[in-house]
Amino acid sequence: MAGAANLPAALVAVGASHRSAPAALRDRLFVADADAPAFLRRLRELGLDEALVLSTCDRVEIVAVAGGETAVQAMGAALAERGALDPGALAPQLEVRAGVDALRHVFEVAAALDSQIVGEPQVLGQLKAAHRLADAAGALGPGLEGVLQAAYAAAKRVRSETAIGERPVSMAAAACQLARDIHGDLSGATAFLLGDGEMGELIAGQLHAAGLRRLLVAAPVAARAAALAERLDCHTVPWPELEARLADAEIVVAGLGGRSYVISAEMLGEALRRRRRRPMFLVDAAVPGDIDPAVDALDGAFRYDLDALERVALDGRDRRAEAAAQAAAIVEAAVASFVRGRSERAAVPTIAALRAHFERIRREVLDEDAAAPADELTRRLVNRLLHDPSEALRDVAAGAETAAERERAERLVRRLFRLDGDDIDRDDIDRDDRD
Repeated sequence: MAGAANLPAALVAVGASHRSAPAALRDRLFVADADAPAFLRRLRELGLDEALVLSTCDRVEIVAVAGGETAVQAMGAALAERGALDPGALAPQLEVRAGVDALRHVFEVAAALDSQIVGEPQVLGQLKAAHRLADAAGALGPGLEGVLQAAYAAAKRVRSETAIGERPVSMAAAACQLARDIHGDLSGATAFLLGDGEMGELIAGQLHAAGLRRLLVAAPVAARAAALAERLDCHTVPWPELEARLADAEIVVAGLGGRSYVISAEMLGEALRRRRRRPMFLVDAAVPGDIDPAVDALDGAFRYDLDALERVALDGRDRRAEAAAQAAAIVEAAVASFVRGRSERAAVPTIAALRAHFERIRREVLDEDAAAPADELTRRLVNRLLHDPSEALRDVAAGAETAAERERAERLVRRLFRLDGDDIDRDDIDRDDRD
């Protein structure tokens, strides 16, 4: 467990992610929220008192505070049991991290640096949901709680100090962002989806996730419109009524790809007139296009085809890559700060014991002859304080098998007492030792 000494006990992360395992395997391992309490109880039965399970489309991972190879085996066994798989066959597809590597991984997951789409914010919410489930199941302790709170703080810094989540990186996300740029809050908007093309359906899904509540679908074949409406849980508009109803839409997503334009400049101009020039956002997701490019000349019409969406998405990817580098630096600094803080807290009992030891020796020297001159008292005190460390250093030097070991011990002493650059008089050392 290299690197774990400065962490609470030993932090371990074991699981399958989009980097190590195919979607079919992740589906078998998937732990639904309803199943999480029983799964966490199973982990406790296997000796893991502090653990959570993060189960998303990208990953199924157990993060635990535990120690030794036995803990890793227990976590792998629990996942194998979940997927009804042979542990030996599953092991090569699991990612195992311990100590600082595990800590860094949790921070990167929280900051969305380990997602398939870097910067997408959903994973932070998923991690917090897993945190709540573990807490409710009694599977949390101070070690894991401290790690998670530090991960959330790092993720917040990434969001506030970089632009990692500001630019869309897919065409569907780009369309959704543009819709928000034009209409603001989408909860009161109405969108028409024309046809059942895959890209149009993806864009409709993104709009729904962004808060759109009213979606209507239309297609020349009524049965296809009905099937699409059932998939998207929305209503249909009869195809012959499209022109008359077009003015009701703030957003139009067209994905038919027929041999002629479905929406002409004249049709859209009439719809805008009835809307009193309130803007309409139009996505032409079809090849060949469904919307006459001549609508671009109309006030209030904002048309984007697939090429335009791709340009927006590519710009977003470039910007997000730059932000990801900044975010990685923030995460690395947060990891170092966390480890340093743990190390400093771990040293507190030793520092307290050292202070008590020095105070005891000071009292002993004073009790022996409090009336002695200050110069004499301080010389005795220094000698008494340095006697044991000097003997210990000589023992280390005498027992060192190599010069490198002896030099490491000497460097440690020099660092503790900041001796670099001090002049050392060998006669003074020998005289003080005799005293």
